[in-house]
Amino acid sequence: MPEDFVAQCLDCGHVQAFDPLKTRCRVCGSVWLTARYDYESLSTILPTLLRQRPFTLWRYHELLPVSEPQPAISMGEGGTPLLHLRRLGMMLKLEHLYFKDERQNPTSSFKDRQAAVTIAVLQEAGLTEMVVASTGNVAIAYAAYAARAGIKLWAFVTSLVPAEKMREIALYGAQVIKVSGTYDETKQVAAEFARQRGLYLDQGAKSLPTVESMKTLAFEISEQLTERLGAPGTGFPWRTPTWFVQAVSGALGPLGVYKAYDELHQMGFVERPPQMALIQSEGCAPMVHAWRQGAREAEPVRKPRTRIATLATGTPGRVYTLLYDRMSAYGGTFTAASDEEAARAMHILAKMEGISVEPATAVAVAGVIKLAREGVMKPDDVIVINGTGHTLPIESHLLGNRWLKSVSLPQSARNAEAPLSEGLSAALHTLQTRSVPHIAIVDDHEPARILLRRVLQSLGEFTISEASNGREAIALARREHPDLILLDLMMPETDGFEVIETLRADPATAHIPIIAVTAKALTPEERRRLSGRIEKLMPKGEFLTDELLDEIRALLG
Repeated sequence: MPEDFVAQCLDCGHVQAFDPLKTRCRVCGSVWLTARYDYESLSTILPTLLRQRPFTLWRYHELLPVSEPQPAISMGEGGTPLLHLRRLGMMLKLEHLYFKDERQNPTSSFKDRQAAVTIAVLQEAGLTEMVVASTGNVAIAYAAYAARAGIKLWAFVTSLVPAEKMREIALYGAQVIKVSGTYDETKQVAAEFARQRGLYLDQGAKSLPTVESMKTLAFEISEQLTERLGAPGTGFPWRTPTWFVQAVSGALGPLGVYKAYDELHQMGFVERPPQMALIQSEGCAPMVHAWRQGAREAEPVRKPRTRIATLATGTPGRVYTLLYDRMSAYGGTFTAASDEEAARAMHILAKMEGISVEPATAVAVAGVIKLAREGVMKPDDVIVINGTGHTLPIESHLLGNRWLKSVSLPQSARNAEAPLSEGLSAALHTLQTRSVPHIAIVDDHEPARILLRRVLQSLGEFTISEASNGREAIALARREHPDLILLDLMMPETDGFEVIETLRADPATAHIPIIAVTAKALTPEERRRLSGRIEKLMPKGEFLTDELLDEIRALLG
């Protein structure tokens, strides 16, 4: 272990050397130990050192409980991209909305940080076996890094973990034990197994290396934001996001992020921690319930009711209390999202930003949508969502049965002696003739048209046409007779009002439903011109609401 690193008890303050197998305070017996480093020295040398290092997790090794600056087990973990969610941000009126893309880690989740640091610590200590309880991602990450280190892993997983994930854990050579019970019960079984055999047990937030590993998220985010947006102008060299957002179950990530900002503040790098927006699944939300009641302790949820297994921890324990105290001091909130809201957010993020995420990450995105609607998150806020992992083929239930279209070639087209073209046109005709609603988007601002197209594509299956001005809109309506028109009112030359009057005066187009959209408040005279001539008036920026989808469904029947 590094000479300038010690473990300090959170309860009595006792300082002792860190030993992975001696995880209790030697004075009071508390299991809550935290790492302390030589911050004064690091504050002077780190800026120079960082300029010389690659952007991986190990660039911060002086602030991690390891001696080796680049362990042999490393697979390039950390250093993940910070993506700007421009279109989702436009929809929510959040200019600075970012996505920390943890899908790019070796096993496609942010748990690789936890596994990489912990396995490096165990390897330095000479340990050859360890135990972990998991809902999937943690065990996969540990299995991969344990294989790199030659450490035997006993992975206890709940019966809710998909078989595909269990097979991946086993593929790395780990011993998988399926427990027919909740995640909290699975943790109890794993703990007793580790106790009986005298093995190291990863205890999440109670395991010092795991909390330390999650600090690297915050270090990277602040460096990346500073590079993108410049220094904050408050006398500190690094930026802090206004909001750090994550879906939580055990809430290890936010605990590590808070620890990181404490250390960055001590070294004079940042002014204060960000506000936290921590999102839970509605079917297992003990922290949300406690927060709304103003309670420092959370009542356990004994029977989680969510299909998102990674968020089904019903007993947060002391972690919630630690977060409650910090969030009360620095600002933040807990909120919940349903499985249905998460599934919808997953579709929206994939179709609008090209980012496919696991359900837990989708819960975080759904939380941001909710908080933006409620006005909790402001247009000028800098918001970073921790994109904890990638969706994998196991999430089959999210698409339902309508994602696949089939083309059946007639026998003549399969005959090698006959030209392929004979049956091809007939086979493809089944795709071309399938009736779907036709919606026309009319807006002189191209980014607005692109945004509306992506919104519609995320809401359902439509044929979409576009017009960039009023004259084109009138011609399109007369030529194609769309089922619905989304019409911008404020356009040069022929504006939306004139388009409406022209279409309503023509018997061939008078019946086409129109939803008018506008970015400005209308005068009484403008509202009079619209009265009785449109089906709905919607302000721009509200296209993500259920109201738009409900309105489209009602108009299209």
